[in-house]
Amino acid sequence: MTHGWTAWPAPAKLNLFLHITGRRPDGYHELQSVFRLLEWGDTVRLRVRSDGGIHRVGASAVGVEEQSDLAIRAAKRLQDAAKCSQGADISLEKRIPTGGGFGGGSSDAATALVALNRLWGLHWPLQRLAELGLSLGADVPVFVLGRNAWAEGVGERLRPIRLPPAWYVIAEPGVHSPTAALFAAPDLTRDSPPLKMADFVAGGDLRSGRFGNAFEPVLRAREPVVDATLSALSQVGRARLTGTGSGCFVEFATRESAEAAIRRLPPALRCRLVAGAVVSPLHRALART
Repeated sequence: MTHGWTAWPAPAKLNLFLHITGRRPDGYHELQSVFRLLEWGDTVRLRVRSDGGIHRVGASAVGVEEQSDLAIRAAKRLQDAAKCSQGADISLEKRIPTGGGFGGGSSDAATALVALNRLWGLHWPLQRLAELGLSLGADVPVFVLGRNAWAEGVGERLRPIRLPPAWYVIAEPGVHSPTAALFAAPDLTRDSPPLKMADFVAGGDLRSGRFGNAFEPVLRAREPVVDATLSALSQVGRARLTGTGSGCFVEFATRESAEAAIRRLPPALRCRLVAGAVVSPLHRALART
């Protein structure tokens, strides 16, 4: 797969915390979170077509039908919105596990939007692409904009945040609880007091768990393997859950300390060592083309 193809990163993310501060009249929840982009993720391969067709090449690695594939849907949404006569072949190399809370599908969609905007010569500004991406999912805009961010609303109100260098030990238990069911859980805390970005940046109350994940107790009660994974990781640091998925992580200031932590953990956890990103790998790739 070389002739006419280009390859684009679709990075994973972590939610460094996730609170629900209320519910809107439309039924959606008001959230607060910090998105941390990672130096690890999927690869989206694209080949421009002149006939306007948009097709997935190869089978989905996660069993998603083509019409439901977020990258395919993103390409079609951009093509329709821009009234573009060009099309694309799309192939995904999946590394981000489904249901882990790492944003794999949303990142694939964002990469398709950003890269096809370049390849089709549309010249849309990133903010316009982010607004289009929001119609595909609340996490898509942060991947389009390509910066670590403080998020509010349903996750679409983003403010860039400067985060220190960090390394993450990540474990994915491999269970998938539907997001809608988690949001409907009677034991979910939906009225956390709003937090301030300045307090997060200053590190206030981080160790006490004030900046935690509202879904952690819900998932721990429903999924014993998530509870066991968080308990194991807590032996080497502050174990946290990302998003509404089953992915768990511990943050370290240096690679050396993260590697030492992995050596202390049971091999059955199948941990991964990943660096935090300052700028999305996708945007670095754009700058090189």
